Amino acid sequence: MKYFFLFLILNSFVTLLAQDEKVVIHDIDSLYREDQFYVGVSFNLLGDKPSNISQSGFSGGLQVGFIRDMPINKARNKAIGVGVGLAIDSFNQNLFIGDGEEGVAYEFITPGINEDINRFSYYSLDFPIEYRWRTSTPTDYSFWRIHAGVRLGYIFSFKSTFEDAGNTIVIRDVPELNAFQYGLTLSFGYGAFNFQAYYGLNTLFNEDAIIGDETVDLQVLRLGVQFFFL
Repeated sequence: MKYFFLFLILNSFVTLLAQDEKVVIHDIDSLYREDQFYVGVSFNLLGDKPSNISQSGFSGGLQVGFIRDMPINKARNKAIGVGVGLAIDSFNQNLFIGDGEEGVAYEFITPGINEDINRFSYYSLDFPIEYRWRTSTPTDYSFWRIHAGVRLGYIFSFKSTFEDAGNTIVIRDVPELNAFQYGLTLSFGYGAFNFQAYYGLNTLFNEDAIIGDETVDLQVLRLGVQFFFL
């Protein structure tokens, strides 16, 4: 008789395990989406510079936003992402932006001038569009990913600041600024840690921003890390 009761107990235990397994399988989301929120930090570089412009100190950026992940195959490891985000970028360099007789004036800060601060920074609204490939599954939350695409941006706030021992100059209205920015993006990595890069395809300033016989131009390159969340 005791073996009969032991059989009943084991049978009930196995049945409960089977039911739990069925619940787990039932709860798996076969229509999952990935990487819909992002946070990124970057080191910012300037390209296409006039010959006398150089960067100094640390220039950085912060990016946050949401991307709607839209899988395009049955395995859901390929997708198109379209989103919106906010970016803050800052550049320390030796380009002086100030008031001139006919508007904004651009000059090089000559060696020997001991400025405390000379930088420009801006806020932009970003619209990323990506092609996404990953090795994810409905139950695998650490996987390889490659995201490549374009990012459209609109600079809605710009500020140039110069400070030395007895002077502070702040310029916000710069007609020569190309408020609409666009460039190529790439991010890849495994799990939480991902490398990110952005290469601007147009310049920060238009052809009316001139120092002597050189146009200011300036193209943005961001290199950094990016973190994705569901």
